[in-house]
Amino acid sequence: MVDARLAGPAAARSWSPVLPLRVATMLALLVIWEAVARSGLVFEGVVPSLVAIGGALADLLTSANFYWNLELTAIEVAVSLALGASAGIVVGLVLGARPFAGKAFEPYVHYLAPTPKIVFLPILLVLFGVGPGSKIAMGALSCFFPMVLSVASGVRQVDPVLLRVGRSFNLSILQTVRKIYLPALVAPIATGLRLGSGVAIIGCLLAEIKMSNRGLGFLVMQYYSQFRIPYMYAALLVAFIIAAGGNAVIARYLRLPGK
Repeated sequence: MVDARLAGPAAARSWSPVLPLRVATMLALLVIWEAVARSGLVFEGVVPSLVAIGGALADLLTSANFYWNLELTAIEVAVSLALGASAGIVVGLVLGARPFAGKAFEPYVHYLAPTPKIVFLPILLVLFGVGPGSKIAMGALSCFFPMVLSVASGVRQVDPVLLRVGRSFNLSILQTVRKIYLPALVAPIATGLRLGSGVAIIGCLLAEIKMSNRGLGFLVMQYYSQFRIPYMYAALLVAFIIAAGGNAVIARYLRLPGK
């Protein structure tokens, strides 16, 4: 049997106020939203009640047209994340493992990373047209930069002893990447994916909002132009849930701390 004197402190240490605080914060925000919606301080159409948004969300989730648009956005985000993350890992490995390449080219990555990627949309539209290609390119470009920076930083933190051992065994470049770098880069890659997935979704949605006739971003703008504001908020809520869910999956299955 477990000593009762030890069970008490152990149980106390296992309890954390973080989850209750998160729940309380979310409930407080919902209460504030509903209070503002019912107060009359702002136009009801701008801040609709939670009941109206919930009804709109229920309509969306039973609408075939919604899933038709959501499917395209999901495909665009998945492809853009795969392309942007893959390119980012390769470039990050090169910049991190080769000091000369890092000194020569990494400053460009740092300068371009905080630049709003929407400025590249006209170029992408010229290159890939107004179809899904430009949206995928926008999402991939958005995902590329956080992945590069995260991987390059992680490569420089790999234990040099491991690299010397690899050289002593005459490992090729591909073997070094597979056996030494990639196992040590799980956390940096996961961090890049968490950041990249969010900006990839934003990039695809922005591209759909600016020029598209299908997709979740197009649906949001359509509801806005029709002043169906509860439906607009409902579509945005779906986008938020998808982004948060993807982030949580990456954090859980790659065993990141903080979740």
